[in-house]
Amino acid sequence: MRTTRAGNADLLGRLPAPTGALAWVRDGSGLVGWGEAARFEVSGPDRFAAADRWWREFTAGLDVDDEVGVPGSGPVAFVSVAFADRPGHSVLVVPEVVVGARNGDTWVTTVGEGASLDIRPVRRPSNVRYADGELSVSAYREAVRAAVARMRAGELEKVVLAHDLLAVADADIDHRHVLENLARRYPECWVYAVDGLIGATPELLLRRSGAVVDSRVLAGTTWPHDGMSDDELAHALMSSAKNREEHEYAVASLTETLRPFCHTMSVDGPSVLRLPNVSHLSSDVIGTLRGTPSLLALAEALHPTAAVGGTPRAAATALITELEGMDRGRYAGPVGWVDGAGDGELGVALRCARVDGRTARLFAGCGLVAESDPDTEVREAHAKMRPFREALEGL
Repeated sequence: MRTTRAGNADLLGRLPAPTGALAWVRDGSGLVGWGEAARFEVSGPDRFAAADRWWREFTAGLDVDDEVGVPGSGPVAFVSVAFADRPGHSVLVVPEVVVGARNGDTWVTTVGEGASLDIRPVRRPSNVRYADGELSVSAYREAVRAAVARMRAGELEKVVLAHDLLAVADADIDHRHVLENLARRYPECWVYAVDGLIGATPELLLRRSGAVVDSRVLAGTTWPHDGMSDDELAHALMSSAKNREEHEYAVASLTETLRPFCHTMSVDGPSVLRLPNVSHLSSDVIGTLRGTPSLLALAEALHPTAAVGGTPRAAATALITELEGMDRGRYAGPVGWVDGAGDGELGVALRCARVDGRTARLFAGCGLVAESDPDTEVREAHAKMRPFREALEGL
């Protein structure tokens, strides 16, 4: 394995093929990859530990020549972990070629001779039709109603429920087309692709760089409506007791879980993160690690946070299984990359779809508390599906 410096790179523009894209890019920086030098698949409650163990053993046997020496150079695996213990299907993919760019550095890592290039033009579908997924809009509304009743009865404080939507194109979906559209519309988000899961997440579960870890927590959402200006929407969001409560649960969940791993920790927020389709309450959490836990070990402790699961965690995840009645797959699970030093970045797999041939299964969810309104949550979920729909259609 060899890593060498390279000239400036349009990362997503380097991807050669319509399928099999591997990507983690934000505002032009990050990593892309193609080819497959190694692959590890796992399911079950020990999936994080098994993946971490496999990755440590795999990198220990490599002969690495890395002239760059920054996080993301040298050995890299793209990671996508299932939300639930079961049925669950998690994957680590080691590309044959990785191209990276960050802070003025650009590099290429190759395994062996690297993957041969068969560059094909990017293609957008000319027609896309939609159909209900496993949990229709009406069924989702009823699930929200049931969850609110359970919270008002005191069974739990917060739960995050999701539903899905099927999109069927007239030809196989070109992963690069979707990624490029997402990156152009949402430069504040991390655009990702791992084993067919493609999306743009505004939420960073965890970044580890040596002894420093940081996270961006999002919970509490609004979207353009009633002719309100951006400033009016932001003020309403910051003033909303329902959204502030939801956000506080998410921040407390992350900090309480991460604190035993850290010497120091600070929280900055909340503030309002504005995206084209929605705005979120956002807080940044930064910590200094005690010891050297790997990125995947930290992710195991954190997942699922209250931002995608609920509070208390066990009660919320049980209610998700009961009321959704569908397999989320890798939606709302950790997604990103890890390198040979155990550093890397993992986002929460939101605003995404599982793409397989002509079909994309879109997911979106909402954080619910006792004051939540089912009709409002349906509209919020619809707004959260807009990024992928527009990227797919090329609007």
